[in-house]
Amino acid sequence: MATRAFLSRAKRNPKSMPGRHRIRRLRRGDLPVGTIELARYLIGKTLLRELPQGRLSGRIVETEAYPVGDPAGHAFRGLTPANQSLFLLHGHAYVHFTYGSCWLMNVTSELPGVGGGVLIRALEPLEGIEQMKRRRGVHRLLDIARGPGRLAEALRIDESFDGLDLCDRKSSLWIGTAPKPAGPIGTSARIGISRAVRRKLRFYERGNPFVSGTLRQRE
Repeated sequence: MATRAFLSRAKRNPKSMPGRHRIRRLRRGDLPVGTIELARYLIGKTLLRELPQGRLSGRIVETEAYPVGDPAGHAFRGLTPANQSLFLLHGHAYVHFTYGSCWLMNVTSELPGVGGGVLIRALEPLEGIEQMKRRRGVHRLLDIARGPGRLAEALRIDESFDGLDLCDRKSSLWIGTAPKPAGPIGTSARIGISRAVRRKLRFYERGNPFVSGTLRQRE
């Protein structure tokens, strides 16, 4: 019932959704160093994309950690030309193409030269909702950014953002403060991987309808 009421309210008046104002760009010093710590910290924060047509944004409601030494992580086999952005100082973007169909947005999470990252898995849309719907070719609010490929498409994130400093004041893609306190945070195994499948490195806002996966994976 709460989910239905939330979606009904957002549909009637998207501007009434929390977080339209008073969002400050996070500085590097605000971000914890450490992949698991950062994955949990980012829940409730805001991912924003500045465009000439206006701002697109959403609350981060789901992340996955890929820490140092994780066999499921892209840094596991060391530095390569394809993953070099993953070894930058924490607070940079690592954007990669997957499944032959979509881009995924990650945030670097360790010190320079140490590979680790946090995958942004889902957003609760806040600003630019109609733009994002058109970009995604969808009508339902739930279909905009519930999943990592969807959110990258909705916010127009592609390879051009790989290596971008998300803390730079001039960056058109950045992370902001939380528009409201995050609810209880759940943990689970990560989704869609074949290695280290039992590690509970997925973090999400419990009960939020914009979290990806099955109903059980949102509880």
